[in-house]
Amino acid sequence: MPMVAITDYTFPSLDIEKRILDAAGAEVRAGNDKQVAALIPLVAEADAVITQFAPINAEVIASMRHAKVIVRYGIGVDNVDLDAARDKGIAVCNVPDYCVDEVADHTLAFILSTTRQVVPNSLLIREGKWGLATPLEQMRTLRDQTVGIVGFGRIGREVAARLAPFKCRRLVSDAFIPEEVVKENGCEAVSLDALLEESDIVTLHCPSTPQTRKLLGADTINKMKPGAIVINLARGDLIDTASLVAALQSGQIASAAIDVCDPEPIPADHALRQLPNVITASHIASASPKAVRTLRETAARIAVMSLRGEPLPNVVNGVARSS
Repeated sequence: MPMVAITDYTFPSLDIEKRILDAAGAEVRAGNDKQVAALIPLVAEADAVITQFAPINAEVIASMRHAKVIVRYGIGVDNVDLDAARDKGIAVCNVPDYCVDEVADHTLAFILSTTRQVVPNSLLIREGKWGLATPLEQMRTLRDQTVGIVGFGRIGREVAARLAPFKCRRLVSDAFIPEEVVKENGCEAVSLDALLEESDIVTLHCPSTPQTRKLLGADTINKMKPGAIVINLARGDLIDTASLVAALQSGQIASAAIDVCDPEPIPADHALRQLPNVITASHIASASPKAVRTLRETAARIAVMSLRGEPLPNVVNGVARSS
């Protein structure tokens, strides 16, 4: 009987996955210990591996004797060593389109919350007070803002589409997307430096790669408009957290709204939990009943496809099919 290992999960149970895998005649072994020492024996005999946040590094991959696929619950695959998997002939697949609308909606919610100061004004009422909670200049009209979108994949394009009715200027920086595609979506293609210099709001929608990690650090933040707003629902390590905190404290960045952070969870005593000009969420922008079900069903079905030797979808490391 083939075996599928699920390294970790944040769902109440694995009933969805087990239903699909049981029907395919596969045994399911699951753990929820993200320590390498616990992962190695779990995946060693697996024919397919499904993972969420566990570090599937070179050591863990080297212990896989039979695996033909590693499936990531989600879009990003930065917790998987893609090179090590490719060298071992193991395909790595993600689920790239399960939460596009959810994250785009959440991005717009963050943008409107920061420009209209929704949270401070709500908290003021809760404290028994009345009036404007922040200086008047912090109450911005979105139509008058320039929004810079870094990364123009599925989610970036949906964010641009949601912003269109607000009639704001939309800049895009993405080296992999042709300029004509950006223009077709009503946006302007610019360099990253130009985007940072001209945008009132910068929203990040690119993957975490060696080229994009710390994309917003001390140097790049200093290139931004004084008083700009930062939105991040992509990956926490796209921003150098210490530099962001310093800029929020100095006023170089007026406010930030983040669903992801480096590190996660945000430590209990961290400044990001205390600063009044920060909105934080616990990596939940992708959440909806429909999205989570689609994610789990897709991950399990990709594992089944691998067990059957079928061509695999959404391969991100160049190993085109299981065998």
